[in-house]
Amino acid sequence: MAMSRNLTLGAICHFDAYCIDIKPECGPRCTTRCSATQFKKPCMFFCQKCCATCLCVPPGTYGNKQLCPCYNNWKTKRGGPKCP
Repeated sequence: MAMSRNLTLGAICHFDAYCIDIKPECGPRCTTRCSATQFKKPCMFFCQKCCATCLCVPPGTYGNKQLCPCYNNWKTKRGGPKCP
């Protein structure tokens, strides 16, 4: 049985299984945040996911997470940071 999804024009999908609606303000913030990594695609996916939920992205390419508590406190199942 095929599953249908109602996606907006600004949705991104990870492995065609998990989709999120991205906020317009998240794109430029995440582009800056992920500009120094070699792993741009996963960084952008998780940054935009975190931005859509937390409505905040820390400034710079690394650190400064204390400025966005939701972004800083969201952890993976293993206890590592969810947001880049």
